[in-house]
Amino acid sequence: MAAPKRGRSASAQSKPGRSLALILIAIVALTGGMFASGHTTPRLGIDLAGGTSITLRAVPEKGQESAINKANMNTAVDIMNRRVNGLGVSEAEVQTQGTRNIIVNIPKGTNSEEARQQVGTTAKLYFRPVLATEASVGAAASPSPSASGSASSSPSSSASPKTTASSSKTGSATPSASATSQGRAASDALKAGSTPSASASASASASASPSASSSSAASAAAAKLEAQYTALDCSKKSVQNTAGKGAKATDATVACGQVSGVWYKYLLGPAAVDGTDVKKASAVYNTTTAAGWQVTMDFTGKGGDKFAKVTGELAKNTTPQNEFGIVLDGQVVSSPSVSSSITGGSAEISGSFTQEEAQSLANMLSYGALPLTFKEDSVTTVTAALGGEQLHAGLIAGAIGLALVVIYLLIFYRGLSVIAIPSLLVSAILTYVIMALLGPGIGFALNLPAVCGAIVAIGITADSFIVFFERIRDEIREGRSLRPAVERAWPRARRTILVSDFVSFLAAAVLFIVTVGKVQGFAFTLGLTTVLDVVVVFLFTKPLMTILARRKFFATGHKFSGLDPKALGAKAPLRRTRRPSAPVDPKEA
Repeated sequence: MAAPKRGRSASAQSKPGRSLALILIAIVALTGGMFASGHTTPRLGIDLAGGTSITLRAVPEKGQESAINKANMNTAVDIMNRRVNGLGVSEAEVQTQGTRNIIVNIPKGTNSEEARQQVGTTAKLYFRPVLATEASVGAAASPSPSASGSASSSPSSSASPKTTASSSKTGSATPSASATSQGRAASDALKAGSTPSASASASASASASPSASSSSAASAAAAKLEAQYTALDCSKKSVQNTAGKGAKATDATVACGQVSGVWYKYLLGPAAVDGTDVKKASAVYNTTTAAGWQVTMDFTGKGGDKFAKVTGELAKNTTPQNEFGIVLDGQVVSSPSVSSSITGGSAEISGSFTQEEAQSLANMLSYGALPLTFKEDSVTTVTAALGGEQLHAGLIAGAIGLALVVIYLLIFYRGLSVIAIPSLLVSAILTYVIMALLGPGIGFALNLPAVCGAIVAIGITADSFIVFFERIRDEIREGRSLRPAVERAWPRARRTILVSDFVSFLAAAVLFIVTVGKVQGFAFTLGLTTVLDVVVVFLFTKPLMTILARRKFFATGHKFSGLDPKALGAKAPLRRTRRPSAPVDPKEA
């Protein structure tokens, strides 16, 4: 029988303690990192921690049925994903279902309610000139003085000036004394024609057309809008989110908006700038002045030109007609005022913003323009109690599976279970710690399919041990003693284990790439545990087997060791024999 090769492999065989020390150091380091990060448990997905599942259905606008296509649906998914992620809500899932539906799963936690509101805000974003505004009936006469900053729209002296528009609500806060005066204010605003979009409004259309009939129709439309504005009561919840919905970009409209807890009603001109003209918006904290949190906007080339034009026209007016309303889903989310034309393709909105308010506004400006209109079909709330029951059931299933594997190892491999069971525990510890670290690291959330992937991995890990043990037994059956049997069995078992794990990892990778949602959790966990199986077998199982092979209990083939030559039907021990020396020729002698 050939002796094991010397060199690097022999060194590894003689010093298996190095491999064991390496993996134990890795476990200690990872565990220390887990406790240092403060995240000692894996983050749970919506099906385990609870949350909200929203189904949105694409609704075609009149004459635009062909707009509902794969490209636009994918764009909408991307925008919704960025909306939610912009709020710092990880683990949220946004995916298409069929050709018209989008499913949004928002886990319970920080900002989840705000994320739900923003995802459900599906209409396009517009910048509309403010023609008239005042506090709604039943609301306070004016917002708190500290709720908004002063207007400051003079360009800065830098090479690339950014002009600031305030989000304050001044002068226009006081409600009119009566419905009659409210109607007169709306009428005057429509007839003034002082905003750049007023010429496109109903009343301006009347003066632009020589036709008496079209002038009459425009006047009727203006009168109708005046009546709507007069009667609008934005203090009613049923009105707040519906007042401006469905309005065309080219028409004047009414809308509601909230400032410092006070609801205002607005009379708005036709859209002057579209949300798609905003290239980027960010929430920044201005440390050089007392402005505090601000929202910066960068426009596209055409968008910058349009914004410069509209702000130039608005700056000629007095409050409130020097304001522009940022309208999302028919609701005014902000109404900054300007005092000069904002050029250069950039602008800043300043006011008494909190960090959350600034980030929310910047998020809506950046990701507000969806290519399609969506209707909220259903909202399902998953309670944490139900998720806890599912997790409990999954853990019970995992415990049962692990117990069956242990029983199998004890019955068929007896003493070898002293190697297999600690290997399973090391694999479980590494899996748990890495999952806990991946939560804050990459936003990984443990969902129910991921738990299933971890349970399946128990069988994959057990397969690796069984392959190695059976190779050792085959060598013993050939008549070899344990120590050389272990070293001869390892290269063969290693190839089989690597091929098997590669196939499992490849299947997990393909599943992760081609699927979406919860199935990806299963694929990710399966792939992770497959990689850890290779690490554990190479750095823990094999070195531990090498050490125990030197112990008398295993080396002598004790009947409870699982390596009893007699029980395995081993052949007679292989012995080295010298070749007989060649006969000496008497003549040569």
